[in-house]
Amino acid sequence: MSNLVTTSRNGSLTNKNKMSNSPIFSSLDDWFFKDFPSFSPSNFSKGALLPQVNIRETPDAYFLDMAIPGMQKSDFTIDLDNDVLSISAETKQENEHVEETYTRKEFGYSSFKRTFTLPDTVESDKIKATYKEGILGIEIPKREEAKQKPPRTIKIS
Repeated sequence: MSNLVTTSRNGSLTNKNKMSNSPIFSSLDDWFFKDFPSFSPSNFSKGALLPQVNIRETPDAYFLDMAIPGMQKSDFTIDLDNDVLSISAETKQENEHVEETYTRKEFGYSSFKRTFTLPDTVESDKIKATYKEGILGIEIPKREEAKQKPPRTIKIS
């Protein structure tokens, strides 16, 4: 029963094993996960493997902003199929360190896919995407008839 795992109020895992309080084991975790921050146990429980999206609407368009630092434009694939917008990315990384007595080879792989169903009031052929300073921005313009018209007063005849 000493290996029970419980969750704290914030949803992170807590190991009730007495050895988890040892500075040796905590420093090993820090050493092992320092090069893989997105795979560390604390980030895994927070959903760090899936980028968060901010969606905002203006009178003329919808805007999707995703914070995805450290990638290149060529890593992304953005598809539109039957009013479903799909955003995905995939990266691979390999590092090899050779010494006289050992070889250390590390590799990393990450990917994600987010999909959004678009309303039929958008101009799907005019969607634009940009990637600047770690932010993927997608502009989805509205059709003219879907844009909010300014209020007006109607005179009675």
